[in-house]
Formats: sequence, structure tokens, C-alpha cells
Amino acid sequence: MPPLVHAARTPGLTTLTLDSPANRNALSATLVEELRTALATAAAEPSTRAVVLTHTGTTFCAGADLKSPCDPADFLALLREIAELPKPVVARVTGHVRAGGLGLLGVCDIAAAGQASTYAFTETHLGVVPAVISAPLLPRLDPRAAARYFLTAEVFDAVEATRIGLLTLHTPDADVDKVLAPVLEGLLKAGPEALAATKRLVTAPVRAALERDGAALTELSARHFASAEAREGISARFERRDPSWLR
Repeated sequence: MPPLVHAARTPGLTTLTLDSPANRNALSATLVEELRTALATAAAEPSTRAVVLTHTGTTFCAGADLKSPCDPADFLALLREIAELPKPVVARVTGHVRAGGLGLLGVCDIAAAGQASTYAFTETHLGVVPAVISAPLLPRLDPRAAARYFLTAEVFDAVEATRIGLLTLHTPDADVDKVLAPVLEGLLKAGPEALAATKRLVTAPVRAALERDGAALTELSARHFASAEAREGISARFERRDPSWLR
């Protein structure tokens, strides 16, 4: 089986590319394991100042792989490792982001996207809860917007994602690299020890939430994924029909 995460190095940068287009880069057990390994390798590389997380295809990450989901505890570990990585992690998004993919996006230190990208917390429409991802997201999102989009599963665009704090910046065209250029240039000029210490400073609320609430949120996620309501919601999605609560 070919790898689902590819690593490439340029001076000062390690770029990790999610490459599982068959399931829209969903969070399968294999993808999460490979991403954790790639992040650990990047963290140990002295010449790497920052990590860029990007993707192939039209979707950055579709959330949990409903056919082969990762363990919620492993996903929590991934989020914690990104938050605690001693190098900034920059998300480069040119496609759509859904559900758990928004947690992956939200835990990154800086996030940039193109205008064609869209976003949705789709969990409630499947009968599950955006539990684990709430830890890195709630400290960063506008509270009223978080309540609205967590509850309603509405789709929103890059402009709105930037307004509510999910994205750092967006571009009105497809040239995400152009808007990221000054960001990466700034990171590459920074002293590595100062960069690591400053990241710890700005990620303190996210790391505290993951440490304080992670176990309870993992249990909440697992409980709802195992519920009859979730089984019905996920079955309805695969069968392309409305779930029973809409009948």
C-alpha cells in the first residue's frame, strides 16, 4: 500500500502532504499513524524551522473515515503532538474541510486557504458530536460562531472562516502560496529556540484545553459514535437517504 503522507524538505521547511484521495484524506487509522510519525521526524530535524501541512485532491480532510475510523485517543494524541511540536505548523488548504478535518486545521498555528475552500462541522447531521476537535477550536474561534456552526452543520466559506478565527488568512484566488510567502519568510528568519518558546506562549490555551479535557472528550466522542443514532446517521449517509429523525 503506498504511503498516505508524503514528506518533502526544502531549506528550513518540511512539507507534509496528505495523499489519500480515495477517501478525501479522511482520518483513517493508517493516515493518523503516518502523520504522527512524519511529525515526529520533522520535529527531530534540526534544519527544519516550520512544518507545512497540505494535501492532494479537492479536500484537505473530510473528517473521520467512517469505514475505517481511527481511535479517538489516537486522534487526540495527534492534536496534542501538533500543539506541542517545537516548530510552527502551517496549514496550506486548497480544498474543502469537514468535521474532524477542522480540528486538524484548527490546531495548526497558522492556516491559509484559497477562496474555493468550504468548511462544515457535519457531526450533528450524522448523529455524532464534534467532541475532541472542540479542545483546540473553542479557544480560537469566535464563541457565537462556534455555537452556530457546531450545532447547525452549515457550510461556510473562506471569508467566514477567517472572520471567526478558523483561518489566519485567505486569498480571493487560487494562489495560496503567494499569501503564504511572507508568513514562511518570517518563520525562516526566526531563531529556532525563540520560535519554539514563542509557539509555547501562543498555544498555551490550546494545550491546556487538550490536557484538561482530552480524556473526557475522547470518551464523549466514542460514546456517541457507538450510539444507535450514530449508526442510523452513518448508514443514511452511505445509503444516500435521510436519517430516520427526518422522516
